[in-house]
Amino acid sequence: MHRRTLALLAIVAVVALTGLALAGDAAAPVTVEGKLMCAKCALQETDKCQSVVVAGDQKYYLIKNDVATKDGHVCKGEKAVKVTGVVSEKDGKKWIEATEITEVKS
Repeated sequence: MHRRTLALLAIVAVVALTGLALAGDAAAPVTVEGKLMCAKCALQETDKCQSVVVAGDQKYYLIKNDVATKDGHVCKGEKAVKVTGVVSEKDGKKWIEATEITEVKS
C-alpha cells in the first residue's frame, strides 16, 4: 500500500512539473510601433486586403481577431500605430495576434 502511494505521488509530481515546463514556453507579448498599411492596396504584395504593421525593415501581418477588426483597416493610406501582441512565424512571415492597437499621434 505504501509503495502505491509513493508511486502515485511520483506520477502526480511528474505531471505537475511537465505542466509548469509547458506553461513557461508560452510566448511573451511584445509591442511593435510602425505604420499600419494594407498588403494589397498599399504594398501590392497580396491578392486580398491584409493589415500589416511595417516597423523599419520588419513586417508584421495582423492575425484577424476582434482587436484587429475593431481597429479598422487602412487601405490606400497608412497610420502610425502601436500594436501589442504575441508574435509567431508562418511561411517565412511574422504574424502578430494583437491584444491592443493604439494610434500614435505625432
